[in-house]
Amino acid sequence: MVIDLNTGQGESLAYADNLKTTLDWYAWANDETILFGVGTTRHQRGVKYSVTRLQVMTLGKDDEPRNAIRLRNIQGSQLPQLADGVISLLPDEPDHILINLALDVANHPSVYKLDLNSGRVHRVLRAKSDIYTWVADRQGRIRIGLGRSDTEMFVRLYDEGGDNYRILWEYELFNAPEIDVLGFDLNPNILYLRAEHEGRYAVFRADVSQAEPEMTLFYSHPDYDIDGGLVYSPKTGKAVGIRHGIDGNGIDYWDSDYQMLQASLDETLPDHHNRILAETRGLRRYILFSSSESDPGHYYLGDRTTNAIDYIGSRYPQVNPTNHSGKEAVRYQARDGLELDAMLTRPMVQAEDGAVPAVILPHGGPAGSDKLSFDYWSALLANQGYVVLQPNFRGSSGRGFAFSNAAIAGWGAEMQDDLQDAAHYLVEQGLADPERICIVGASYGGYAALMAAVKHGDTFRCAVSFAGVSDLEKLVSDARHFSNEKVVRKQLGTDRKRNRANSPVRHAKQIETPILLIHGSDDDIVPVAHSRDMHKALQRQKKPVRYLELEYGDHHLWHEQHRLETMQAIVDFLDEHLKN
Repeated sequence: MVIDLNTGQGESLAYADNLKTTLDWYAWANDETILFGVGTTRHQRGVKYSVTRLQVMTLGKDDEPRNAIRLRNIQGSQLPQLADGVISLLPDEPDHILINLALDVANHPSVYKLDLNSGRVHRVLRAKSDIYTWVADRQGRIRIGLGRSDTEMFVRLYDEGGDNYRILWEYELFNAPEIDVLGFDLNPNILYLRAEHEGRYAVFRADVSQAEPEMTLFYSHPDYDIDGGLVYSPKTGKAVGIRHGIDGNGIDYWDSDYQMLQASLDETLPDHHNRILAETRGLRRYILFSSSESDPGHYYLGDRTTNAIDYIGSRYPQVNPTNHSGKEAVRYQARDGLELDAMLTRPMVQAEDGAVPAVILPHGGPAGSDKLSFDYWSALLANQGYVVLQPNFRGSSGRGFAFSNAAIAGWGAEMQDDLQDAAHYLVEQGLADPERICIVGASYGGYAALMAAVKHGDTFRCAVSFAGVSDLEKLVSDARHFSNEKVVRKQLGTDRKRNRANSPVRHAKQIETPILLIHGSDDDIVPVAHSRDMHKALQRQKKPVRYLELEYGDHHLWHEQHRLETMQAIVDFLDEHLKN
């Protein structure tokens, strides 16, 4: 929607049902034109996969979004799977953008200049062997090609014609820390990168005009990875800060002007994490998001001329301290002595003896991590009377290469034991009743919940898997349909005996824990067959299992009715096994 700030009236620009179509992202191409990334799921020979397209709307001209690229009118080209990869908004050409399009060779994009008015494209750089995406400098010139050959990753620097290149850095995926290109500064020779420093990922700068660019440490944190992207000034085009997930604010500035503004906001809205989301080109006005560990957050319109902020709206207006206690960061020790982070959400009503029913809620990925920011899973469960712990088990991101690399061919091993140790921590702290603990998870977290029923049924009274993996052999086999097959094979390993041993579907006979399975029929990340097969295996063994399949459902619960149905099913299941 676009809202008139003078009248407060809103106008809907684009709508998606979040079943067959999703609105994935948006960006202003210029002062009148908005770009939309639109996604859908396609089926081919039993394989489901994502397809994206770019839509454009010019305010005052269009009644509804139109396909930005007239793909079918491009002679001799194939329709690409992904067609919303914007590389540059071309600051000196407001009616044109640069975009990745694999029109010539599948999975190898060329760079095209797109006319936003006509929808015509003109190729400016032909696809190169093994390059999967391109990076432009702040002037809109293609400078970097990011590539992969099997599991070898490399960063190429191209000349302005795109013909000659030299490799700047290369590394073997999962064998060495990653080197991620963050982007250029306004100076087209200064490149920002993320690489490892003293066991944590940090920000480096390099002068690519040098024959052998040296990475110079620019910004780091002693305990956690810097895991976000650069923040640019819309006025100067310079990099002024870096996003990260270390705390709720999520941005650290190195520009003094932005540092002063941030300090003023933090003084005006104390005890909150205050993050600037967007600014006008002249930096006069900005959108502010302010949240805390117990506050899901509010949006404000800020004005640097008047030094005022005006309330716009709230993210979850019905969530407040009367029904949500907020998260706190804790640490617990695994059985081998490793100290692990976790996010703790206490229930609104505490039992007299302090011990209440508990839920261990592992995140997906597994290369993800839980933060102090609001999420509706933990908030809902705590509201319903459960103490919730979200462990950042080994294999999670945020603590460097070695920590996250524990997930490589490690599913079902130490990272699984970390979840049982999280349950023991709650009991030791007097926070949970040892007889009333369940485990709930989605995606990898769903796998971990099922595997907990296999390995640690004595600890967990029930288990809930949303969109969870049940068969590692199948996951490896299905990768043959995609370009990242060798990455997946290396990530999960090809030892069939080990993968079978760590696949919950192979152990239905020994599971005694009641199981709730939920899966979307159009999940293109973890195919619905994983839950269907798990359901059949448990039924054959006459084990306690329920299965809810969401028609046209995806991997992320984008559709509101699916979200409500899923959350209600989980609460009912937990109440049955932990409160009765």
